[in-house]
Amino acid sequence: MLSVVAPAYNEREILSTFVEQTVAVLESTGEAWEIVLVDDGSDDGTWDVILTAARADDRVRGVRLSRNFGHQLALTAGMSLARGDGVITMDSDLQHPPEVIPELLAASGGNDVVYAVRSPQDAAGRWKRFSAHVFYALLNRLSSLELPEGAADYRWMSRRVVDVLLEMPERHRFLRGLVRWAGYDQVFVEYHRPVRQVGESKYSLRRMVLFAWDAVVSFSSFPLRLASVIGALVSLLGWLYLIYTLAIRVFSNRVVPGWTSVTAAVLVLGGAQLVFLGILGQYVGRMYDDVKRRPLFLIAEDTSNDASTGFDR
Repeated sequence: MLSVVAPAYNEREILSTFVEQTVAVLESTGEAWEIVLVDDGSDDGTWDVILTAARADDRVRGVRLSRNFGHQLALTAGMSLARGDGVITMDSDLQHPPEVIPELLAASGGNDVVYAVRSPQDAAGRWKRFSAHVFYALLNRLSSLELPEGAADYRWMSRRVVDVLLEMPERHRFLRGLVRWAGYDQVFVEYHRPVRQVGESKYSLRRMVLFAWDAVVSFSSFPLRLASVIGALVSLLGWLYLIYTLAIRVFSNRVVPGWTSVTAAVLVLGGAQLVFLGILGQYVGRMYDDVKRRPLFLIAEDTSNDASTGFDR
């Protein structure tokens, strides 16, 4: 069986079209299949569309989370309920075109992960292409993931890879990095991403920055090392300044300038300390979230009889 997992957040206008096109493509593969649609706390009637699709075809399963847990946790919720030997994760806004699914299946023979990698000549704007290039270049530089540019959350995975992902306890999840970290045999299939037909992206600039920060912090300790290096340099400059002021005091008649230089030094050192404490706090905060062991998500409604209330490993 093949499982397709697609989260949806306020996608009422496009979701029925997504289901229709995906079902048509899955029927053409000749394989047994299911679609798991995860409503990530939508407030625009997305759940009604999912209910309609589930009533029309019992191979479509709808799950509504108790609130908006975020894209990565919605994907995790869907994967935890998927029953297929192979699982495809994709977005439900049709920017991950269902027509690529046969290519993913064709490349899956002997492999455990098949990434759908966005073509560099896709429909994304100049800013989107530039920010994506910077993000992947920086992430690959700071970690050992070697993620190809354009590899998002459109991929086919074998059951053992899905089981490995579900065993990982992180609350701040960067799934494309976790999949790459898991290893096994991984290949890539290029596709062209179409222009978004309806609505707008749910990833604002703020959410993109936070997502990128989660990715870096999840797979690299570089911010901590950078804080240590800069802290050492600032401390060295402080000692050099202390030696300078003592030398002026002992070997000359000039009085060391007063509160201006002292205030400047205090501000520089205090600011650096606060910044580095903030970076350290990001790591400690993530550890605190994991130690609490709260469920990654909560399910409010499920069109299937074997509903789950959450997931915790």
